Parts: sequence; structure tokens; C-alpha cells
Amino acid sequence: WLEHGYKELHIPPGAGGEFQMERNALHIWPRHKFMMIALPNFDGSFTCTLFFAHKGENSFDEISRGSAMDFFETNFPDAIPLMPTLVEDYLSNPVGNLGTVKCFPWNAGGKALLLGDSAHAVVPFYGQGMNCAFEDVRVLGTLVEKHGSDWEAVYTEYGQLRKANTDAIADMAEENFYEMRDATADPVFLRKRELETKLEQTFPDYFSKYSMVTFREDLPYSVAKAKGNAQDRLLMSICASTENISQIDMAAVIERLRKL
Repeated sequence: WLEHGYKELHIPPGAGGEFQMERNALHIWPRHKFMMIALPNFDGSFTCTLFFAHKGENSFDEISRGSAMDFFETNFPDAIPLMPTLVEDYLSNPVGNLGTVKCFPWNAGGKALLLGDSAHAVVPFYGQGMNCAFEDVRVLGTLVEKHGSDWEAVYTEYGQLRKANTDAIADMAEENFYEMRDATADPVFLRKRELETKLEQTFPDYFSKYSMVTFREDLPYSVAKAKGNAQDRLLMSICASTENISQIDMAAVIERLRKL
């Protein structure tokens, strides 16, 4: 389990049904030890999620009826005018838990097999839980074609193929939580994201770690993690040495990235 849980809050549509914030964006309020995010819905509203420690300072245990509004006024003042039912939602909506499942083996001989969340549940910060389960089914299908009804051979090879990749997406999903919570408030990280976006727009063969995970079905999670982390380290070091990415030699950067 993570030390953090979550609670859903709500931003309704504006008076005319319009979106009250940019509709084509994930909105993040990073506060280092906690954060709030907002995702748009088709009806003009936003589903907000507050990610908060269960216990300790600035936690669900600490923030009570009397202090909820004080806490939001201190930490999310720009969101309060958009959230007319904030206190009611905070007090009435349940607190959810965030956890990862890692286990092995996933099979009992040729008799039973775990797939999906039962074998490798992940926290939601890469949006890959369902996709990873679909990938389980795809891989299992290819092994049934290969081995037929030799279920022990199917299940054994299936576990060997999938375990490294499901561990990789579990790790990346948790890392992305801390990145969203902490790094999105870091100016060097923001320059790195700006540079990544420009590289992806300029060079068709460049994919950021997030894009490798989300848009490259040909790339296993374990490869995306290793390659993506190497890219992140290089780009962070480059962006730490400049205040403006327009000063960066893009051609030189892409050549260094291609050698990773």
C-alpha cells in the first residue's frame, strides 16, 4: 500500500454549461507531499482527485470538518471558487486506497492461472491497468496457439514473459505519482517536459518515456522503462544547465538520445 489515499471532489460546469478550465488538459496542483488533479468530463464538469497521506501532517486523519476549508484556502485557493460543494464533497465522499500487487508464480501447475489485477494490480498514474490486462490476454492467446492444451507449458512461459513487464509498469506507475506530485513544481523538470515535447514534434523517431508506454504497442514495458529512464537522466542534466530550451542544440541532443 502507498502511504497515500485519494478522495474524489467535483468542479461543475459553468452557468452556461461551459468548461471552467482548459478542457483539453490534465490539471495538476503539485504540493510535494500531496496533490490534487482534475480531469474533464463530457458534460463540462471536472472530476477532481485529492491525493493525500492517510496519517500525519496534512493527511485525511488530520483534516476535519472545521479545517477542510482552511486547508483548501491555504493550498488550493484558485480552485475554491470553482468548487461550490467542496466541503460537502470532502466530508461525504469516501477515502480510497492505493496499492500494488506483486506476486509470483502466477500459476498452480496446469490447473489455475492469475491474470490482470489478481497478479499485478497497479496504481493508476500511468493509466495502463486495463491495457496491461488486455496485453496479458494477447500474450496468453499466442502461447495457446504455440502449445495447444499443454497448460503447464502455456502458464510457465506466460509467467516468464510477463513478470518483468508487469513489474516495470507497476514501478513506473508509482514513480509517476511522485513525479506528478513533486516534479511538476520543479522548473528544471518543466523545461525537460517542454524539451521532450519539442523533440517529439521535430523528430518522428523520438518518443518520451510516457509516449513509449502509452503509444508504442511494439515496445515491452520493461524496455520502455529502461530506455525512458536513460532519456530522462540525460534530458534533466541538459535542462539543469540552461534557463531556456531555445538555447539548446536540438540536433546534438537527438544524436545523443539515439545512442542510448
